[in-house]
Amino acid sequence: MTDHFLAQITDALGPLPAGEVATVSEGELPSCFHTSDFATATVAAAAGELAALTGTAAVVNRRHALMWFDMTLRPHGWELPNLWDPLAGDYKTADGWIRLHTNAPHHRDAALSVIKCPVDRDAVAAKVAAWPKTELETAIVAAHGCAAAMHSQTEWAGHPQGEAVAGEPLIAWQTTAQDAPPVSLAGLKVLDLTRVLAGPVATRLLAGFGADVLRIDPPSWDELGVVPEVTLGKRCAGLDLTDAPDRATFEALLSKADVMVHGYRRDALAKLGYDTDGLRRIAPHLIDVSLNAYGHSGPWADRRGFDSLVQMSSGIAHTGQQRAGAGKPRPLPVQALDHGTGYLIAAAVLRAIRMRNDTGVCSTARLSLARTARLLISAGDRAFAGDGLTETPADLAGHIEQTQWGPAQRIAFPITLDGHGPNWPLPAGPLRRHPADWDR
Repeated sequence: MTDHFLAQITDALGPLPAGEVATVSEGELPSCFHTSDFATATVAAAAGELAALTGTAAVVNRRHALMWFDMTLRPHGWELPNLWDPLAGDYKTADGWIRLHTNAPHHRDAALSVIKCPVDRDAVAAKVAAWPKTELETAIVAAHGCAAAMHSQTEWAGHPQGEAVAGEPLIAWQTTAQDAPPVSLAGLKVLDLTRVLAGPVATRLLAGFGADVLRIDPPSWDELGVVPEVTLGKRCAGLDLTDAPDRATFEALLSKADVMVHGYRRDALAKLGYDTDGLRRIAPHLIDVSLNAYGHSGPWADRRGFDSLVQMSSGIAHTGQQRAGAGKPRPLPVQALDHGTGYLIAAAVLRAIRMRNDTGVCSTARLSLARTARLLISAGDRAFAGDGLTETPADLAGHIEQTQWGPAQRIAFPITLDGHGPNWPLPAGPLRRHPADWDR
């Protein structure tokens, strides 16, 4: 099924031929979807664009590709923070299931303001059990929280948002300029305005293969569970885009950027004054690649969302439950929508650079977790297959990464170019630890 996915990705990227990619090794994650082939294909798509841009031959290690769809850092003498807030997860409702995403404190507070109970999982479960799933989902979203009722694939196909996503391309391209000078991947200035998890996966790859990635976060945001994973190779600064001096700093950064990758909802940047026209005035030749959770059209285009929520909405968790004969939702074995979209974003950035260098055309590209879910589902489901992966010392890269929390090793990266892997210039570290400046 890898070729099935690659054919759709190739069509979405456009007519330029990709570079040479060979796939080695084996592995299969336990799933009732073709999750392992999907993962291999998205990594191969990014590898093909790297190969074409750099004039090298790429090799993708399937086993390590699957491992990089999960957490890759192995601490030496310290522990990673917990990935999930204690209240996050699936809850039985009066008529089905709902998932609450409470990793961000303000999202947890929003959910509790609707459910009206203390910070206690049992108390939340008791209250949620009395709610109809869609009514509770609607109320939490209205309170600026994050929740998703579980749908079947058939229900999602007939849902207004499911119908909207079905009409969207995997990658939506738009030309914004036709006179852009060429740029090189080495030293490419990438302004990273992304959060967990797809966008940071993309910019992490770009940082490993030569890009200068500067991540910008607002003052109060944190994502403790994944920061050690996704800050590798990047400088991380903080700005408040509602503050006039910080806006001036941001616009100065933007004016010198070659690429901006962001995960703001459709209306969020526009409300800050940075719609498409505003961005072009500041940076006429900017390659702007964005992602959204639920697509860029339809009634949920401005809805907050995460991988685990989109799996609930789109029927993936329901199909897993049915195939497993389980009494609760059964998601994918990894957050494949996030990671897969991340590699597709990286491929789109690299393809946009090639188009700019070949023709002077500058583009925007838009992707979404929900549309990536449709790509995964397009190969159909099956009985559960795959034994998982048992990690061995041979899977680890030899390099010791001196993170801000202590030494660690990572799983060897799945992409090599002419035998060489990525070279990240900085170890992982906390957010907002660097100045908001392109000068290193």
